[in-house]
Amino acid sequence: MKPRPHLAPGALRAVIITGGIGASILFVLVGVICRLQLFGDGSIFSYAVAAQDAWAFHWHNISGRLFTYFLAYPLAEAAVAMSQNAEAGIAVYGILFFSAQLFGLALTFAVDRTSNRTIFIYACLSTVCLCPFVYGFPTEMWMAHAVFWPTLALSLGSSISWSGAAAVFAALLALVFTHEGAIVLSAVIIFALLLRGWRDAKFVRMLCVFLAVLVIWGIVKQMIRPDDYIAGVLAAAAFKIIDIRNLAQPAFVAVLGALLGYAGLIWLLRWISLPKAHVFAAAVCAATLGIYWIKFDHSILTDARYDLRTILLIMTAVFGILAAVHAMNDAERRSSWFPPLARWTMAIEAIVNPGVIAGALLLIILIHTVETSKFVLAWRNYRDAVRALATGTVSDPELGSPLFVSSRHIGIELNRVAWNSTTPYLSVLVAPRLAPTRLVVDPDAGYFWLSCQTARQSEASSTAVPAATRRLVRIYACLHR
Repeated sequence: MKPRPHLAPGALRAVIITGGIGASILFVLVGVICRLQLFGDGSIFSYAVAAQDAWAFHWHNISGRLFTYFLAYPLAEAAVAMSQNAEAGIAVYGILFFSAQLFGLALTFAVDRTSNRTIFIYACLSTVCLCPFVYGFPTEMWMAHAVFWPTLALSLGSSISWSGAAAVFAALLALVFTHEGAIVLSAVIIFALLLRGWRDAKFVRMLCVFLAVLVIWGIVKQMIRPDDYIAGVLAAAAFKIIDIRNLAQPAFVAVLGALLGYAGLIWLLRWISLPKAHVFAAAVCAATLGIYWIKFDHSILTDARYDLRTILLIMTAVFGILAAVHAMNDAERRSSWFPPLARWTMAIEAIVNPGVIAGALLLIILIHTVETSKFVLAWRNYRDAVRALATGTVSDPELGSPLFVSSRHIGIELNRVAWNSTTPYLSVLVAPRLAPTRLVVDPDAGYFWLSCQTARQSEASSTAVPAATRRLVRIYACLHR
């Protein structure tokens, strides 16, 4: 029997692994140094850590995401309690959240029993290609991606035994409780196992485990229900993650355009018999991207990082199925209930050129590097502008209090990084010693995180946050809820 080729030759494997692990390390370093845990919804989440009350502030409203809560928040709040230093706890929260992909890859490597660690390779590929689209925004889909890969590896590789079933159950339980989108990712794992046959022991085990986990998930959702104010917001946003219009973002279009241009150039250059066409094509695409960024591009991928959860969900599912198929041996493919599987896989493996794949991956990394750099620079400038307002003397009493100042003083260009519902909490977090003289308020905000009752309780109990700051937050909350 002709041996099946490895996942990729050594050079391509090295590029993928280096890209995945390198990106995972940079997620932590850049995130913590630049305090990206304060971006978007991260401001209210970080303030909740400082107040040692994340559960009451918000997390009781999203009980279907308990894994994310338990991974990132109790330890961060414990750091605040032990040190009475709110900023230390916020830093711990940032480290824990941004480390999710690194932990996920390490666990995938440890449990992957497939030939050549196929699942781990695809996990690295998914991490470097997809995660930068949402990096910086504290979406729980970030956690779902990190947990998906070790869960897939365990489902494919763990032994048919009680210990194997327990490991799969624990992993799937964690996955389902990261984000509602993880239900889709769980279905992807079931489908990947189904390709091996509906009588396959691992498929039957996975199906039984999934049904048990789904019952637990449903019970928890029924027992811990969101507040009435939040319930309506959650219902309205429930299907936003699968809205294909979310992909209409310049950064995603740049990736798609670069890959299409790269493929077209390779075809053209091969047609004229140019050697190493993919190298030349990658260089031309990189130069074209440079001209685009310098001359024409004025976009910054900021709040759309939330919208691009859509591509994270869709493409994680695609990569997961590809990984599972690639991990099957020839006999498993031929015995699949899907007859074309073996033929299609052999055809694809025969035409795949590792150099072409490496060139495409390097173009994606280049785009992500530039887009993330633009975002981080804009975030730093915006954060400085918010700090200046929060510690200044300008006031806008018409917002409800002479202790409030409008974020419109910052200007449209810098406000592209704003997330209007959390601006007040950001103004607290960027102020020296969490003690702003003014609360920066966005007049256009239509969603208010804290009820008056919750803010009053926090004012009375959150000793790591200065009393004057707690009073500001309580005034703001009681004006709106």
